[in-house]
Amino acid sequence: MATAALSFTFIKTSSSHHQNPSKLRVFSIRCSSVIAAPGLAERPWKVSDARLVLEDGSVWKAKSFGASGTQVGEVVFNTSLTGYQEILTDPSYAGQFVLMTNPHIGNTGVNFDDEEAKQCFLAGLVIRSLSISTSNWRCKETLDNYLAKRNIMGIYDVDTRAITRRLRQDGSLIGVLSTDESKTVEELLDMSRSWDIVGIDLISGVSCKEPYEWIDKTKPDWDFNSDRDGKTFSVVAYDFGIKHNILRRLTSYGCKITVVPSTWPASETLKLNPDGVLFSNVKEIIGKVPVFGICMGHQLLGQALGGKTFKMKFGHHGGNHPVRNLRTGDVEISAQNHNYAVDPASLPEGVEVTHVNLNDGSCAGLAYPEKNIMSLQYHPEASPGPHDSDYAFREFVELMKKVKQNA
Repeated sequence: MATAALSFTFIKTSSSHHQNPSKLRVFSIRCSSVIAAPGLAERPWKVSDARLVLEDGSVWKAKSFGASGTQVGEVVFNTSLTGYQEILTDPSYAGQFVLMTNPHIGNTGVNFDDEEAKQCFLAGLVIRSLSISTSNWRCKETLDNYLAKRNIMGIYDVDTRAITRRLRQDGSLIGVLSTDESKTVEELLDMSRSWDIVGIDLISGVSCKEPYEWIDKTKPDWDFNSDRDGKTFSVVAYDFGIKHNILRRLTSYGCKITVVPSTWPASETLKLNPDGVLFSNVKEIIGKVPVFGICMGHQLLGQALGGKTFKMKFGHHGGNHPVRNLRTGDVEISAQNHNYAVDPASLPEGVEVTHVNLNDGSCAGLAYPEKNIMSLQYHPEASPGPHDSDYAFREFVELMKKVKQNA
């Protein structure tokens, strides 16, 4: 490194016609700059220091934020315009890189009220533009610092539109995100082609280890539609990666909730004598108490009833998916996050398809009236997303009330 400097001297005189030499003012200014050696020039902006290598062989240079390192995961795109913090803490994204199609992310920062779990479960975040400032009255921290503290990698200044088109055409792809310059593209490509999310047990990593009681309701400032008659219903909720706002909505509708691990025995659940069960794939419970399945719970119920599930091309991820309620004819704008779907043709007689995704016609809801079962493939609690489907929690409460009255 070398330093170049220039010095200037200015003499300021009085405005009087009779100058007094003793009142002359002398100013000296020294300007200097650092001249870097060739090849070592520092730029005033961040340069590309990360790579996303997809299993199809494409390499995407980007700039990093959050944590550093090397991580493998399945790349999916999410079309939500807002709610990136809820997405970051949604346990359903375990093992996945989430690409946000909305280009500008981070402008509202993060706060601790919008978290859907106690930690982040996704493998990484891919965005087009990272906001250089935050502007929100609830902001407690920048997105960059939030991810760094939780050891989650993020990249920006990458062509998210081009990657999204590739995913829509070819389906979800395995990718490797790395800030390690020592790793070659060939090494990263081998990593992406030797890993597969199918068959990996992700549930055990997101489920609670011991049962616990949930008591928090939706806060009054955010509450809506929670019309209730004062009656309380006990519900056992299996944790397959359950979101906090599902529990808050049920509590707001008058439910007393006990959350149990995904491996909790059916016999122990029945000992609690619940009025209803949320998210159960246990055949011993079906038909004995009302059951409501959401997202993975919907798929697990489909399998428990004898149906089959299949992996979708690129899944549904976003807060703007249209769904038709076949019972009412109403169209709901829903929040969705799933890569698998139930095959309605494989379901036994008596099981009714209640909702259909209008984008691709896939099964979005089931009911088995004879067994007091209902399920939705999407998220009625939204968070983030519209509240069109919040009525589903009321329907579950009504189902428990009816069964309890007829017992």
